Amino acid sequence: MTLTPHGGQRPLYLDVSTERLRSNMAALRRRQSGQKIWAVVKARAYGHGLDAAVQGFKEADGLALLEIEELAQARALGWKKPIVLLEGLFTESGLQEAAHFQADLVVHCAEQLHWLLTKSAQAKEFLQGKARVWIKLNTGMNRLGFTACSLDAPGASGANNTLLALGTDLEKLRAVLGPGRLGFMMHFAQAESKSDSYQALSVFHKALTLLGHKPQDEPISLANSAAILSQPLACSGWLRPGILLYGSSPFQWKLGGSEDTQASQALPMEFCTASQLTTQLLAIQELRVGDGVGYGLRYKATRPMRIGVAALGYADGFPRTAPDGIPMMILGKRCPIVGQVSMDLIALDLTEQPLARVGSSVEVWGDTLPLDEVAGRLGTLGYELLTCLTPRVQRRISSDFLSLG
Repeated sequence: MTLTPHGGQRPLYLDVSTERLRSNMAALRRRQSGQKIWAVVKARAYGHGLDAAVQGFKEADGLALLEIEELAQARALGWKKPIVLLEGLFTESGLQEAAHFQADLVVHCAEQLHWLLTKSAQAKEFLQGKARVWIKLNTGMNRLGFTACSLDAPGASGANNTLLALGTDLEKLRAVLGPGRLGFMMHFAQAESKSDSYQALSVFHKALTLLGHKPQDEPISLANSAAILSQPLACSGWLRPGILLYGSSPFQWKLGGSEDTQASQALPMEFCTASQLTTQLLAIQELRVGDGVGYGLRYKATRPMRIGVAALGYADGFPRTAPDGIPMMILGKRCPIVGQVSMDLIALDLTEQPLARVGSSVEVWGDTLPLDEVAGRLGTLGYELLTCLTPRVQRRISSDFLSLG
């Protein structure tokens, strides 16, 4: 009988290093001296856990997230600096909680602006506080924001969510907020493209002029991780790094290509991966020629071979669509996936690692197998792999996961 390691506790861990989070924040400070930094911690801090992020990002000027629940948790963990709700409020009733937790609000549509100007008790409580309101401008991405691109377009004045729709409401908001409490924000659709980014910046600054922007009193926020790395002109005001702080590139890794292309995809050397996903082998199977592996018997052995079965599946967040050949690391050797990823298990070809045994550690990503490479081979980005990890993946927070052995 094969026993599951650790006395029945499933051996699948995301180890998170608070020291590496801190180091990445310090590296960004060195690159962008003098700029304010929102550390983006939405989606449970990109899967790392909000508690780890609050510890690791102590030197940030503020946190950026989405939900009131995350906001309350960050305050409960002791975060006293600013926190901004990146999508603003989803209902007017959220104003009371935003006021209670002293959250900055993004306003991206006429409805949200109306909630602040209704003279309700909740609006009054928020407006009498000290938190900022950030007007989000749509400069071409066409997700959230007052559309700045259509200022000169015929018929734009009739649209509900253009800058023209702000009308006198913006001046009313300025009046009730007072100096220093109004800011402006945008988001790049293609930060890796200089021409598209310059166009978006041009639209943004034109909109600021038309809106009577007061540079001394009204801060701006432009750059996410991709823009920080590729668009120096965007690195002013409050920066909004996300994936960069967790040690992953915002650009998709691609196999091959020129040295220049590979360099542009790579994470700068001063940043380090802040997490490691590991599992263990639960069983070893000996295959004959022609034997299949997994559901649908997608993979067929062309030679006698050993496969290891590890505790990892799509219910943990690893893609069911992963093809044969995606590598994982066992005792310093790359061992590829063979067969269909199932809900709880994954099979690996042990040809290159004859020393592997039940209980051997499997690195899904980490220091020796970069997250960005794994994501690139899967046709996605590190963002998706991190944020798709489900709650049954055990999180272990330490100063550095190398100390866990």
